[in-house]
Amino acid sequence: MASFIDDLLGKLFPKKSTSIKHKENFTQTEEAIADVTAWAQSTEGKNLLNLVKKNYHFKTSGMNASPEVHILKSPYANGFAVSFDRPFDAKSFSKLFFAFGQRMLDLGYQKISLDRKFEEINEAVKTTEKQYFKPPLSNADFNEKIDQLFGNVSIEKISVNDQPSYLKVLVMVYSDSLYKDARPFEDFMDDLFEN
Repeated sequence: MASFIDDLLGKLFPKKSTSIKHKENFTQTEEAIADVTAWAQSTEGKNLLNLVKKNYHFKTSGMNASPEVHILKSPYANGFAVSFDRPFDAKSFSKLFFAFGQRMLDLGYQKISLDRKFEEINEAVKTTEKQYFKPPLSNADFNEKIDQLFGNVSIEKISVNDQPSYLKVLVMVYSDSLYKDARPFEDFMDDLFEN
């Protein structure tokens, strides 16, 4: 009988969770966008982009280099993650995150969202900044299969207690019969790092 009353009281007066969970949309200023564009074309930006590309190819060959790149592979999603390490600093790591987003726009994608999520996990605060892109459907001829390009693209920058941890780029393909097959992921990598 006591457990019935405890269950009833638990439903009427649930214990309050003290963990933090908050999600918000945000935008970049025109000045911030121009700053990222200039950084991506600068010597520093090109060198860091080329380093990530080189380390990705090293990883596909079974070698590790710093900053370490991790390969993400499944039948419907492919991608990579870059660990925060030298020669990156917090500022250049953030610029890399936004530079990847600008590159998606250059490839004809539409930005669907730019958001930030805060979560308390084991007395630490995890912050996830995320950009989400979809192929353009506005110019699709619906009498033919829709070109999904490479699929949907998610770009995330994860920080723990305001310290960058890693950056993840994930490409998810549509497996719907309305869509053409996605272009190969290796072509995506070539296009993403083209400068």
